[in-house]
Amino acid sequence: MPKHSRRYNTAAERISEDSTYQPDEAIGLIKELSSAKFDETIEVHLRTTADVRHAEQQVRGVTVLPHGLGKQVRVLVFANGEAADIARQAGADFVGDDDLIAQVESGWTEFDVGLAIPEIMSKIGRLGRVLGRKGLMPNPRTGTLVQARDLTRVIQESKAGRLEFRTDRTAIIHGQFGKSSFESEALVDNLTVFMDAVMRERPEAVKGAFIKSAYITSSMGPGIPVDVATLQAMRPA
Repeated sequence: MPKHSRRYNTAAERISEDSTYQPDEAIGLIKELSSAKFDETIEVHLRTTADVRHAEQQVRGVTVLPHGLGKQVRVLVFANGEAADIARQAGADFVGDDDLIAQVESGWTEFDVGLAIPEIMSKIGRLGRVLGRKGLMPNPRTGTLVQARDLTRVIQESKAGRLEFRTDRTAIIHGQFGKSSFESEALVDNLTVFMDAVMRERPEAVKGAFIKSAYITSSMGPGIPVDVATLQAMRPA
């Protein structure tokens, strides 16, 4: 069994193991229990019933959180010519063609969002072994393969709170939706938009309940079990 700190164990004692909490209750409690010396990230973890061995049951999507993620997002864009100029003007942190491809191929991945224009995809295909496992490879399914005319919008969304999500190999979806310093209402808003996006991506092949269990936690804190029915029903006003 892993050993936890006294602070963690004290927080865990406040959580009822026999109950599930409403989302707003869980958020209020996690904010109250967040006592680290830094601004902890608030996360939600959803165990789904999807069978990810089948491609049609893998869940992957993207959404933009209305109150952002509370952190600086570094955006990289693989582009050249006029598209590269657009990306720089829109505030991308790293923009380039062959030079940037070579840098990433050597193992450098100091960025949070990777974008590319379609014209350059043939060049970056070999970067999948570096970027794929980190979820940074541009992909049309997540809207990170971008036409030049849309670069400004996508870069601004990425900086503001664009969040990608997908099932991992154990069929769990992990999502960040703010910081412990956020107001509870802002965290509820972000969680609502995230859950709405997840439910929209529910595979048609999944019958019955889609989410088996759910927990809200902070970077350094214990997980709080959340009522699944309420979570699945959350929709933006």
